[in-house]
Amino acid sequence: MTWTAPKITRTPEPYVGDERTMLEGWLDYHRQTLLLKCAGLTAEQLKTPSVQPSGLTLLGLVRHLTEVERWWFRIRAAGEPLADLYNTDASPDGDLDDIADADAETDLATFTSEVAAVRAVAATLSLDDTFLRRRRDGSADEMNVRWVYVHMIEEYARHNGHADLIRERIDGVTGE
Repeated sequence: MTWTAPKITRTPEPYVGDERTMLEGWLDYHRQTLLLKCAGLTAEQLKTPSVQPSGLTLLGLVRHLTEVERWWFRIRAAGEPLADLYNTDASPDGDLDDIADADAETDLATFTSEVAAVRAVAATLSLDDTFLRRRRDGSADEMNVRWVYVHMIEEYARHNGHADLIRERIDGVTGE
């Protein structure tokens, strides 16, 4: 039997709530939207590039957003000393590029477990907690957890637009 990405039920975004409820609700909505774009596809379909010359795939987006979740919430905001999951010095964009031999089922499970870990650590942080983002040139920016939420919502929204186009190319499915 061929593995396919599981179907999901997307929770509607919140219409009323305090700031934290709105930020978490919208981020979860976008996380679920990405999984919705993958639902029902085989591993090979998830590895299908959009259009030449781009090599962008749905699986690459899942892997990339797994890295981004880990990077901003756990490594930066919470200060956890974690390594990247897919990116290396030899392949700095391995999340997006190293798809041919990737295991789609494992990568989707990794996404789900990373989101759970992010939710757990985010629950311990205030939106006003700050951290320094160091730049390669030696400078640093002070940022807060609120910025991370807003950035992640933007990151997902942009990549979910890519996911819409890739999914439509694979099997003609379009969605909201």
